[in-house]
Amino acid sequence: MTSSRVRPRPAPSGPTRLEMSPRGVWLFFALAFGIGWGIGFLMVLFADQVEALFGEIGYTNPVFILLVYSPAIAGIALVWRHYGIRGVGSLLRRATLWRMPAAWWIFLILGIPAVKYAGAAINGTLTDVEFTPWYGVFGALLAALLIGPVEEIGWRGVALPLLQRRYTPLWASLILGGFWAVWHLPSFFLSDTPQSAWSFGPFVIGVLALSVLLTPMFNAAGGSILVAALFHFQMNGPTWPDAQPWENYLFAAAAVVAVLLNRTAMLHRDRAVTEVLAPSS
Repeated sequence: MTSSRVRPRPAPSGPTRLEMSPRGVWLFFALAFGIGWGIGFLMVLFADQVEALFGEIGYTNPVFILLVYSPAIAGIALVWRHYGIRGVGSLLRRATLWRMPAAWWIFLILGIPAVKYAGAAINGTLTDVEFTPWYGVFGALLAALLIGPVEEIGWRGVALPLLQRRYTPLWASLILGGFWAVWHLPSFFLSDTPQSAWSFGPFVIGVLALSVLLTPMFNAAGGSILVAALFHFQMNGPTWPDAQPWENYLFAAAAVVAVLLNRTAMLHRDRAVTEVLAPSS
């Protein structure tokens, strides 16, 4: 599972704009947390009012969807500020990148469900998935595809390349994973979210592990937002049984193996994707 370095791409032509620097990642985190936590804690304080106006808190609630989209909003806002609308288009074109070693595709398609089912087997929750009526699964799959994965426009589309300009992919993964985990904190106080039934400590371990697993895939795919979004979709898949908290520990073990197998790529920056805009054709 190796990757090739993506060469820097000049900003789209047009009015002169400031190049996005590595320090821009901290502004990204500030915006993502400001929007996400601001909405989240307002929902915690006024949960009854929000549910009365917009329905149950979850993927059908527009206020909750706005919270989930906050990393994408922050990332797009920064790219727009630095590169204009054409820069945003270039960022989003990274959702068309799909070439990645077959071993990573196998892990993405089959490995993640295998870990989920193994965790559920330890929990004794293998048969907990049920949809009534049965065709409700299609709406759940559509929501899982169109909501959570959009976060990756910000997390992997903007934050990870900027972090990899200063840190090795392993350290960039851990830094991003820490912010990614803590950003979810308001969801632990919202009664209708899955996180409200989870323990925060194991959740943090799991998110750090997922961040470490996703980084070599992202780099191997040339900075693909598509791969990151599909990874996120697999993690949120509504058809997988509940595997908390054991899936966190199993993914942590998988992350250790991934680092050992990809130690050259994970411990050196020369194979890391560091550009926010799409690579030149």
